[in-house]
Amino acid sequence: MQPFKYKPPRVNTGDLRTSVIFHEFTANEGPEPSESEKRVLYRAWAKVDNVWLKDLEIAKANGTLSDITIKIRDPQRDYIPNNKHYLSIDAPEYRDKRYNIKHVQPDLQNKEFITIVAGLTE
Repeated sequence: MQPFKYKPPRVNTGDLRTSVIFHEFTANEGPEPSESEKRVLYRAWAKVDNVWLKDLEIAKANGTLSDITIKIRDPQRDYIPNNKHYLSIDAPEYRDKRYNIKHVQPDLQNKEFITIVAGLTE
């Protein structure tokens, strides 16, 4: 029998250092195609990573190499992210950039977190 050895989780609460804001946008009135922010849906602290190697092939297939992967605490029923929502990151490196949520999945190593893959919108 193999002895038990503690493995620390990949992400813990101390890693959540960046504020992210989830938005809902609506189409503007008129003939020009554009959107404006309708309302803020949820605010959370997150760990922000660039796209992982395993997600890089998906990003290449979609034509967006500026994808990001974020991990947030699972908001349970307070907020359920989907691909119709956008997020913005409150950090100087990501200022004035808006990301569209592409994929949401639970973190299988730690059920307290969810993983969100988002791509930069033009």
